[in-house]
Amino acid sequence: MGKVTGFMEYERLEEGYEPVTARVKNYKEFVIALNVDQAKQQGARCMDCGTPFCNNGCPVNNVIPDFNDLVYKGRPEDWKHAITVLHSTNNFPEFTGRICPAPCEAACTLNVNDDAVGIKSIEHAIIDRAWAEGWVQPQPPKVKTGKTVAIVGAGPAGLAAAQQLARVGHSVTVFEKNDRVGGLLRYGIPDFKMEKSHIDRRVEQMKAEGVEFRTGVMVAALPEGSKVTNWAKETISADELKSQFDAVLLTGGAEQSRDLPVPGRDLAGVHFAMEFLPQQNKVNAGDKLKNQIRADGKHVIVIGGGDTGSDCVGTSNRHGAKSVTQFELLPQPPEVEDRPLTWPYWPIKLRTSSSHEEGCEREFAIATKEFIGEKGKLTGVKTVRLKWEGGKMTEVEGSEQILKADLAFLAMGFVSPVATILDAFGVDKDARGNGKASTEGAAAYKTNVDKVFAAGDMRRGQSLVVWAIREGRQAAKAVDEYLMGVSRLPR
Repeated sequence: MGKVTGFMEYERLEEGYEPVTARVKNYKEFVIALNVDQAKQQGARCMDCGTPFCNNGCPVNNVIPDFNDLVYKGRPEDWKHAITVLHSTNNFPEFTGRICPAPCEAACTLNVNDDAVGIKSIEHAIIDRAWAEGWVQPQPPKVKTGKTVAIVGAGPAGLAAAQQLARVGHSVTVFEKNDRVGGLLRYGIPDFKMEKSHIDRRVEQMKAEGVEFRTGVMVAALPEGSKVTNWAKETISADELKSQFDAVLLTGGAEQSRDLPVPGRDLAGVHFAMEFLPQQNKVNAGDKLKNQIRADGKHVIVIGGGDTGSDCVGTSNRHGAKSVTQFELLPQPPEVEDRPLTWPYWPIKLRTSSSHEEGCEREFAIATKEFIGEKGKLTGVKTVRLKWEGGKMTEVEGSEQILKADLAFLAMGFVSPVATILDAFGVDKDARGNGKASTEGAAAYKTNVDKVFAAGDMRRGQSLVVWAIREGRQAAKAVDEYLMGVSRLPR
């Protein structure tokens, strides 16, 4: 424990933001990270609890008190040790330090009756300094095993698994249907939340460790008429992968968006969020794109109150939308959680994102009844107010209204991975349409098909980046044990 009384002496320090007027003019990151002294002060607040609930609150089980203490000590060698501790559980802290919602902080013991330690901001500071100091280096294997592994999907689960497997000597090939590596990190998360240079330098590190990336390759096929982003230029079958590789790990994202089958759904101007967001990221990368969905000067309605909806809000504001309104089916949650009731679990409370602060009307307890249009184009959205009692939803009589809309984005979550990919491999699905596989025991992450494994969204459905990294790491250990009989990779 660095400073015994630190949690009583110092207040929580939040990372800063650049002014709204400046940041909405571009797609660059705008978070102002903690400097070395601020990170040290924040680390001093950690109480080094006898039972560190933050460790269990974190899906990858980061050893949080240890790196907090090292940052508090503050010597260069302590910071260097801190990144070693952080990397021992998390392959990509630059991703989670930017876009993780930080369930570790909800579980912080200090959060019972005070403000939690800024764990996420400390993690962010550690990894950014590690890259700046040159402490992040490739770790190629000393010996190759001669075993080959195909990983389908280059998102966080696939990347974490690929890095772990390459470091123990397997020959790993990652297949990605789009033109760049990163999955939903690349073509789902807006650049203003995470610039893609962070992915690119990890890719270079992994190439130096022996990982081969094959982009623009569709494994199996998407359903006819699918709206899932696909910039593949070639196709390979599931049978080819199974015959060419000793093991196959499916790590694709839950890209099947939840639809809203109401009248007018086919009007021009009604889109899935995941039609809109990938296009902007592709343009940001320097590509030219015909018929890009743009919100310039338009009235935009975002249906869905989660992170994807918030990303649509931020992107629409950067386009110069005339107005942005976000719908949420559920009633407005309390502004402050009941900590004695919810701690150490993730609380339900009103969360206002940086995108909301840039300009957005938020409507709660509202449902979309119909999309209204003229000459095939969206002009408005017919809504109704909702009343919630005993967990049941009823419409409020006489509350229907029509709101002006030129664009409507469906951001209501994702129902499952793409079924045709699982079907091509013959993998059994659970009741929610995910690849069926357990996470424990001798059959961890194994599907019903010999040598085919599943992890991340492909196995658990829509989830957080940090959960994808966890499952990728654990699946890598399972694949290694399958190939070698024993594994020295961490669980």
